[in-house]
Order: sequence, then structure tokens, then C-alpha cells
Amino acid sequence: MSGCKNCSGCDILHPPVDTKTEYVVALAGNANVGKSATFNQLTGVDQDIGNWPGKTVERAEALLQHRGRRIRVIDLPGIYSITALSTEEQVSREFIAHDRPDVVVNVLDASALERNLFFTLQLTELESPLVIALNQADLAAKKGIVLDAGKLSDLLGVPVIPTVAIQGKGIAELSDAIVSATSSRPRPKIIRYGKEVEDRIARIQALLPEGSGGYPPRWTAIKLLEGDPDTVWEVRQHSLDVAAAALESGRELEKIHGEPAATVMSAERYHAAEELAASVMEIRPPGDNEVSLTEKVDRIALHPVLGYLLLAATIGGLLVWTFVIGAWISGVLTEFLSGIAPVEPLITGTLPEIIFNGAWTGFVAALTLIVPYVIPFYLVLALIEDSGFLTRFSLMLDKGMHRMGLHGKAIIPLVLGFGCTVPACLSCRIIEAPKQKLIAAFLVTLIPCSARTIVILGVVAVFVNIWWALALYLLVFVLIVVLGRLAFRLLPGESVGMIMEMPDYHVPHLQGVLGQTWQRTRSLIGIVLPAYIIGSIVITGAYAAGLLEPINAALYPVTVILLGLPAVTGVVFIFGIIRKEMTILALAAILGTTVFSDVLTPIQIIVFGLVTLLYAPCISTILALAKDFGWKAALSITALETSLAIALGTLVFHLIGPFL
Repeated sequence: MSGCKNCSGCDILHPPVDTKTEYVVALAGNANVGKSATFNQLTGVDQDIGNWPGKTVERAEALLQHRGRRIRVIDLPGIYSITALSTEEQVSREFIAHDRPDVVVNVLDASALERNLFFTLQLTELESPLVIALNQADLAAKKGIVLDAGKLSDLLGVPVIPTVAIQGKGIAELSDAIVSATSSRPRPKIIRYGKEVEDRIARIQALLPEGSGGYPPRWTAIKLLEGDPDTVWEVRQHSLDVAAAALESGRELEKIHGEPAATVMSAERYHAAEELAASVMEIRPPGDNEVSLTEKVDRIALHPVLGYLLLAATIGGLLVWTFVIGAWISGVLTEFLSGIAPVEPLITGTLPEIIFNGAWTGFVAALTLIVPYVIPFYLVLALIEDSGFLTRFSLMLDKGMHRMGLHGKAIIPLVLGFGCTVPACLSCRIIEAPKQKLIAAFLVTLIPCSARTIVILGVVAVFVNIWWALALYLLVFVLIVVLGRLAFRLLPGESVGMIMEMPDYHVPHLQGVLGQTWQRTRSLIGIVLPAYIIGSIVITGAYAAGLLEPINAALYPVTVILLGLPAVTGVVFIFGIIRKEMTILALAAILGTTVFSDVLTPIQIIVFGLVTLLYAPCISTILALAKDFGWKAALSITALETSLAIALGTLVFHLIGPFL
């Protein structure tokens, strides 16, 4: 017994340490079995599309990161055999046999199991580590086909995972099986054919020189028996006697069956596939199949038309709450609190009065954000999440999110952003890949939150018209798409696809929903409340002490020359860093009027609204970004958005201003 290389004086034989940093998995299967859908669900984003070296056949590959494993997924061409008669078959055969991926995932159509198992048997002959994805299980159920995946797994000797790839069902389980297979490398059992065939396979296999052809001996023997030209040529380079013996064995089979040996082997595989399918499959009349509540609801939630209508209705309901009900509650709450003490920047008075006013204004800003917007939003989100709908909505939007380098999970922070950017940024934690997480946080800071909405509706819509307000919104959404694509291309790092469990639907548990809502709200209060209070005190006190006056002069080239705004807006934008609607209060206090059309031209109001929409996030958002991504990322996003706001504001003023 030899000692352990890793231990001093150890006589124990340890298994070899796996030092690989990346694993390779090949997806193989017939055409139209959902292989591409499986590939997209496993990887989703950042796919590399090209041709195989020296071939015109398309090659798709992408990264799967799951449970700490980094896995390169290769989507092989859809084929029905590995006879190497076509370029696609040759590519698949060479990759599986010679490049030796760590795992081969064979995607089967569960509704046509017998036909698909013909190809599976050829993969077992290649003896590659194998995982079976039993796809389109829903279609099989509609046909009354009931499959025993566990029994099929026992018969083949490899994991068998039922999936509905197009709906994302079973993908999490398949990902787990792939990760496990990279370590265990499950070898399929040898499926025996008829005696006369097996006798000749064994005879040829015994004669083969070691390593002949670079393929497994049994597979090489079968191919020689079939008269496969490539295999015959390769074996002849090593031994003419073996090639001659294989030819003679093929002739013997032909005499017995009256068919060429290749036809006999195909018949043997079909017979074995038929027996395998029959042993794991039961056909029931359609009326005997019980349809679960989850399946019934999924017919709507995952429907290509009805699903999007349900999604639009849900998001629409959340936005109605944000823009209508939440805004009304915020107004009532602000009016009530204003009766206790004024809620507006105090720029004159004694120092204690200014400090109290700053603290009170910041407290009210936090309260009127959390109570009408954040708590109800988190409550509805928890209800949707706990019921099982949220994973379906993420899946429905997954394809659209890919265009911005994200996946379906990103819809959660993006929708949250309409209420408040801070919880939206914090919710980016659900996204696994650092690159996608940062892109999502960046785009979230551009979403018009409730505070920005107040500025657009309360200034642009009131003093210009509603169409200009809507135009600004449309511009922002276009920017989100364009900047998302640019960030995806320019930022370093890799993106991964969405792997999410597809839970059954159930009635939300009230205690769990309330607990989750409180946990999320509590973590937000810890950031928002001190940021608003301290920020408001500092900025209001600095202005009252005259410390912010130089800002107007310093920003004069930007605010007046580039943007065409009054010089006082330099300080106004500083107040907006506390919270965006503070720009309205500060502007009214400094200009001495709330009728902004008396002191600002229409183009100035439009530019003011545009800059407010885009420039630096509020202080709470900056702190949230710094907490999760570091100060470098937080300040970079702030600088980028401020520069973008100035550039677009300048273009709008100088290009559109002359026509208004």
C-alpha cells in the first residue's frame, strides 16, 4: 500500500482530489425534444454562438454556475444516431467520444420515449457519464402516458429527471443532478442485445488492441460489426486481422437474419428500447388522469398569451397602488404631519430651529415612503412569492430580460424600483452572478420611483402638459434598455442563467407573509431613516449657514449655460439628493412660489424634470449600493447618471427649446 501524497506518514489511500475549476457538460438528443429550451433554462444569458472548428454546424455554449460549480454547457446538434453519416452526427460523436465531456445530458421526449431511447442506447454504448432529462412530461401526461422515472433510472443505471423545460419545471433538479454527476460520473449499465449479436460483439471485443480507435471497446466492436467506415478504417491502421474478423462476424449475422448487420443492430436497439419503454410506461385513458391544481393554474399562468395578461394585471395593480393609492396615502400622511410641524426646508431662523426642521423633514420623508409605499409593496410581493406565482412571472419575463443581459429574477427589483429604489437595490441580492447583479442595480436606479413620479406629475404634467410627462417616462425606459445592453457588453465578468424551483401553488401562510414583510421592512428602515434625518439636517443646516451658496456659482456653467436653468437650481439639486421630491420643496422655498410656470419657461420645466429623473440617486440609494457593491461602484453609478442627466438635459434645451 502506497502512502498518501497529501499526508506525512499516512498509509491510507485517499480518493484523488478534484482540482478542476470548470466542468464540461454536453446536451445531446433528437431534434425537437426541447433540448434548446433545456439549454436556455440552464444557462439563459451570455451564450456564445459560433461554428464547430472546420464545420458549418452551429455550436452554442454557455456557463452554468450552480452550487459552487462552474460548468460549461455545450449544446450538441439535434441528431437521431451516432453513425457519423452526417456532419451533425460526426460532430456529436467526436465531441462525446474524443473530447470526453464530464457529463452528457441526454434530453428525451417523454411523450415519444421508445423512439428517443434508440439514441440513448447508443450513448450507453459510448459509456459516457450520463444524466437523462425526461422532458415534455406535461405533453406525455396529456396523452395519458405515465412514466416511472425511478424505474428507468434503475434500468439504465443513471439519474433520470422529469422536466418541462419550456416552463422551467425540473430545471433546478436537473442542475443538482448535473453537479452531482460531475463528481460521481455515473456510468450507464450495459444493455444486452440478442445472444447471437452479443456473442459476436464479445468475440470482436476480445481481439481489439488496447485503445483501438480511441473509443470504448464495446462501442468499437459494435461499430465494426455494423461495418461503420470510419471505425473500420481506424482499426485497420492497427490490425487487419481484427477488421477481417469483424467483417466475417457481420456476414454471419446477415446469414442468420437475412439483413445487413447494420440493420440487425438497429433492430436490436429498437427492440431493447421498446422493452425499456414498456417496463416504465403505463397508458391511461385521458379521463383517468387527475389534473392537479398547480397544472390547472399553470395552464393560465404559463400560457403564451394568458400568462402575460395575468402578469400585466399583477404589475399594473402594483403600479396603480404606487401611483394612485400610495400617492394618496402619502399626501394624507404628509398633510397630517404638516399640522404638527412644517414639512419643508427651513433656510432661515435660529440654528436649533433649522436642525429640528431638518430632522423633522427627513423623518417625514422616511415615514411617507415606508408606510404608503414600502410596506404594502413588500406585503403584496410576499403574497405573490409565497403563493408560487413569482417564479412563474420570472420565467415569463426571462426571455425579455436576456436582451439586457439579465434573467427573469431581475423583474423583482425592477418592479420594486417603481415604489422605492432602496429596497429594489437590496433585492438584487437574489441574482447570483456578480455581473448581472450589478447591471440590475444600475438599471434599478434609473427606474422612476414614487419620489421621481411626484416631481414629473407635480411639475411637468401640471405646468406643461401630461404628454411631455409621458414622453420623459418613455425616454427613461428606452435608456434602461439601451444602457442595459451596453453594460452587458462592456462590464467584465460572466452571466449565468436562471435556476429556480417551480413550487406548487398554495394559499399563502399569513404568519410567514407578515414575518417576511417585517424582516424586509426592518432592514430598509435601518438605512432610510438615519440617511434621511441626518442628510436633511446636514444639507439644510449647510444652506442656512451659507455654505451651499458657492455651489450655485460653481455649477453656473452647468445649470445656466448648458441646461438653461436659473442659477439657484444648483442648490435645489443638492436638496434632491435627500429625496427627489425635495427638489420641489426647495425650489418653491427659494423662488417664493409654487406656481413654477410664473418663473420658469416650459422648456426649463421639462429640462428640470428630465434632470431630476436621471441625476444622482438619493442618499439612501447610494448607501444601499455602497453596502452591497462597494463605494467605487456606488460613486461610479452616481457619476455616470449625473453626467447622462446633464448631457441629455443640454441636448433637450438646445435642440427643443427654440421650438417651445
